[in-house]
Amino acid sequence: MSSTDLLDAFKEMTLLELSDFVKQFEETFDVTAAAPVAVAAAPAAGGGGGADEAAAEQDEFDVVLEAAGDKKIQVIKEVRSLTSLGLKEAKDLVDNAPKPVLEKVAKDAAEKAKAALEGAGATVTVK
Repeated sequence: MSSTDLLDAFKEMTLLELSDFVKQFEETFDVTAAAPVAVAAAPAAGGGGGADEAAAEQDEFDVVLEAAGDKKIQVIKEVRSLTSLGLKEAKDLVDNAPKPVLEKVAKDAAEKAKAALEGAGATVTVK
C-alpha cells in the first residue's frame, strides 16, 4: 500500500476512528505521536510562568460548539462527520449549544474540527 493509498484511507475516516487508529499504532509500535507536538509547543510558549508550561503540556482538548450561527444545517452536517452521531443526536447537540462536540482529542484533531465547524458558520472554542 502506497503513502497516497494510506492518506486516501485516512481522509475517509472520522476523527474518532482516526484517533483510535493512532492509539493502536502507538501501542503496536511503542511510540507516542503526541511527543513532537509538545516539543513544538514548548518554544512557542516562551519562557513564561507555570501556567504557560501547563498549557504546553496539555495533550487532550475538548471542542465545544458555542453557537450554530445562521447555517445550522451545515453545522449539523459537520457535527455528524466529526462524530458517530446520527442526524437526530447531531441536531439536538447543535440546538442545545453550548455543548462539547469532541472530548479529550489531540490538539491537531481539535484544530481541524474547529476549522471545519467554523467553516460551516459555527462559533467554536477549544479548551
